[in-house]
Amino acid sequence: MQIIIKAREFSLTDTLRDHVERRLRFSLTVGDKHIQRVVVRLSDINGPRGGLDKCCNLQVVLTGLNDVVVEDIETDLYVAIDRAVNRAGKTVRRRLTRRRERICTGRIPDTISTPE
Repeated sequence: MQIIIKAREFSLTDTLRDHVERRLRFSLTVGDKHIQRVVVRLSDINGPRGGLDKCCNLQVVLTGLNDVVVEDIETDLYVAIDRAVNRAGKTVRRRLTRRRERICTGRIPDTISTPE
């Protein structure tokens, strides 16, 4: 899994880079074989004015499936990263599970039962 981290409007520190990589590797290990790359875009929307403006945008590129794109905005950048990574991990697991079910059953599983 290739991890690309980009920062806008501020400098990317080694501590922040390590945090992002550690969280991604922990949360996305279940789909590691199916993930081609993860692009992380970090930005400070309002700059020095403060407020709810730290943004973490994740794009997880999966083999044979649509990309997973998640964005979170918080006051604390570390919180935004943690929340976005958690949501991306859940979405990747869900997509891979659905793909496995389709392969095993040979059809799309019924999730809604219709009364007869």
